[in-house]
Amino acid sequence: MDAEAQDSFREFVEHRSSALLKTAVLLSGGDRHTAEDLLQNALIKAAGRWHRIDEPEAYVRQILYRQQISRWRLKWPRRELSVAEPPEGRTADDDSSAAEVRLVMRSALARLTARQRTVLVLRYFEDLPEADVARILGCSVGTVRSTTHRSLARLRTLAPELAALNAPSRPSRDFAPVEVRP
Repeated sequence: MDAEAQDSFREFVEHRSSALLKTAVLLSGGDRHTAEDLLQNALIKAAGRWHRIDEPEAYVRQILYRQQISRWRLKWPRRELSVAEPPEGRTADDDSSAAEVRLVMRSALARLTARQRTVLVLRYFEDLPEADVARILGCSVGTVRSTTHRSLARLRTLAPELAALNAPSRPSRDFAPVEVRP
């Protein structure tokens, strides 16, 4: 790599590594050390092809996704986080509700399988359409839809407190059904 490419790569890492690390943390289920390893490996791969990359951030994100897919396909079992007691529910009026939501969401994502977590991160954090997620993961759009549905259902089961944290502070208006006569 020549000096100009090195400077360009250093500048990219300085400006985009924090955003890429956030994605890697979500992909790894909140394990910061695993996320740092994931990002470091992605940056190493990108550095080797730096002079041929047109869109560096998209390229590094693609590497992150594919490495995560490779991790979940490994045969040995992963560690599972066990908790003695479920976390207490909070109200949305709490001053720390945004931080609480992040902590609860991180904990709940960590309890999902790697595949479920990856699909949710790509769909909702990265805001990718189903077709793009299917292309990235190498599966059909139907598989993305069913995995998303099952992942959200499992997330609701694992973290029912998320509904309480995001509940509206005022009651919604419920209208009685109206009978329509011909």
